[in-house]
Amino acid sequence: MSNVKVLIADDDPNVCEIIGLYLKENHYEVVEANNGKDAIELFDTHQPDIILLDIMMPDIDGYEVCKEIRKKSTVPIIMLTAKDEEFDKVLGLEIGADDYVTKPFSPREVIARIKAIFRRMPAITETKETNENYYRFDKFTVSVNEREITVGNTKLFFRPKEFDLLLHLIRHPNVVHTREKLLEQVWGYDFAGDIRTVDVHIKRIRDEFGAHNIEAIHTVWGVGYQFQSQSMGKG
Repeated sequence: MSNVKVLIADDDPNVCEIIGLYLKENHYEVVEANNGKDAIELFDTHQPDIILLDIMMPDIDGYEVCKEIRKKSTVPIIMLTAKDEEFDKVLGLEIGADDYVTKPFSPREVIARIKAIFRRMPAITETKETNENYYRFDKFTVSVNEREITVGNTKLFFRPKEFDLLLHLIRHPNVVHTREKLLEQVWGYDFAGDIRTVDVHIKRIRDEFGAHNIEAIHTVWGVGYQFQSQSMGKG
């Protein structure tokens, strides 16, 4: 993937060096930061396309960096963590991360995660041929090419993976999707078997819609999730 700029933020120089070299060999541009403060500053100056963000860093930890970046950008963020507890993973996703990798990991795994994220993004724009660029519902509209969801004149805030997940459900209305199937179809690979990832993203979508009294996604207990539409149209 040429011309993709990756910001690596990790206080371990060896991690930055190893991942950085592997990324460069695969034609990625690389920017490195060794603490949270530098990560935020380098994000502002370099505007990377994706961020590999270590959780445990001095000065400002990865959670705070993620929160700060999410105030101004929906750039994909993959958390790097030496912790394997479910709480840490879920917390990272809840504050805005798109994915996570648990140390120790191989550079090849990291690139697989990066490709999985970007594999979904260009696919979203391939809509002119399928005539699925615009969806209109009773309370909100979806513009696929612009990746925008609006209620009246108000633009809602959805992170990239939340948008991808919601769009997948919209494109398959009234179908009950298991968590495992959503991981495969939206994330593009087996997300280490952590089905809580889907739950966290569904919750964030519901929270954003909930502020406008919209119930877009229904839980089918013991199975998964379903998008139900009474008046769905394309434009």
